[in-house]
Amino acid sequence: MRKGSLVIVISIVFIDMLGVGLAFPILPKLIQHFVGGSFSQASWIFGLISSAYALTQFFLAPVVGGISDRFGRRPVLLLALLGMGINYLAMAVAPALGWLIAGRLIAGAMGATISTANAYLADITPPEKRAQNFGLIGAAFGFGFITGPALGGYLGDIDIRLPFAFAAALSFANLAGGYFILPESLSLENRKPFSLARANPFGAVREIGRFAALPGLLLVYLLATFANQVAPSTWVLFTSYRFGWNGTEVGLSLAVVGAVFLVGQGGLVRIIVPALGERRAILLGLSVSVVTVLSYGFATAGWMLYPPMVLGIFGWITAQPAVMGLMSRGMPPNEQGLLQGAIASVNSLTTIVAPPVWTGVFSYFVGPSTPVVIPGAAFVGAAMVFALALALALRTPSLKPAAVAA
Repeated sequence: MRKGSLVIVISIVFIDMLGVGLAFPILPKLIQHFVGGSFSQASWIFGLISSAYALTQFFLAPVVGGISDRFGRRPVLLLALLGMGINYLAMAVAPALGWLIAGRLIAGAMGATISTANAYLADITPPEKRAQNFGLIGAAFGFGFITGPALGGYLGDIDIRLPFAFAAALSFANLAGGYFILPESLSLENRKPFSLARANPFGAVREIGRFAALPGLLLVYLLATFANQVAPSTWVLFTSYRFGWNGTEVGLSLAVVGAVFLVGQGGLVRIIVPALGERRAILLGLSVSVVTVLSYGFATAGWMLYPPMVLGIFGWITAQPAVMGLMSRGMPPNEQGLLQGAIASVNSLTTIVAPPVWTGVFSYFVGPSTPVVIPGAAFVGAAMVFALALALALRTPSLKPAAVAA
């Protein structure tokens, strides 16, 4: 494994996620500014923009993965960084709401940093160590999400557009660093001709179906990712309604989530997965996830959210890179981009579908038409989906490394 390249790729992901974190807490306020101060209308538009971003990525992520299998990871990473820079720049200077929408669509079309970085790591890492290094990507994501919102909130108090300008500068600096420092990871002999039939989310999943238990693992990944969306979808709503938390308290809890994510995927994954093996780590993680989200749902005081938050280190935080590592071991070197594109499409699909589902469950069970008020109903529903993923994982056989496809 090329350690220098590993450090560079992780740095690229961290800076990219720092930019995402910078913009995340300010975007709803900027939308609200464009719609005349209506909070409810801004919330609805924010959800639509988020879904549009995810929908664009859902359809284009396999295309990007196929292109990276054909032309290499480096040009795709650089193109993704360029797209993110253009997105933030559009937000920083946007004179109207349409500019924001256009910027997010550009970001969705080119937002391949994580999936291509994962394919890059698969290129340079032995199969038995991929889960640990996928965990490092997750740690970079978590660390960026810890530092980004706090810095974005501070810059946003100075000027509402300043976080977007700063995020654009970071993305372009990241692009320059990658251009001059990052080597290509995919050798010429491992490149695969681009096929439009494979380069779509449905074709990508169909192609993955050629490899034994991969469809089952991908379904486990989809269900668990869908369930895991319950917290980002409803956390602010739930904690504000149930405990009366203000913005500072919500921000502190998100920082703790980011820290837990960082410790889990940056450190403990490298201990737990080798000790247990990928399959046992997946079963442990899904089991703990059931307990964690149930604990959120039945919490009666704000402080009661923090113990299960820490327990979550052993939940999907551990299981996610283990699932990805197990799937990666079942794919040949010249199709890692295809796999990561399919995974990115699954992530995008859950980002499209899960937020309205979980916020809808929350709204119903605190609304006037509900027979009984249950603020934590969405978390109970997520526990049921995690349990279904666990049941499916118990029936999915372990994989062995595949040979290079002819």
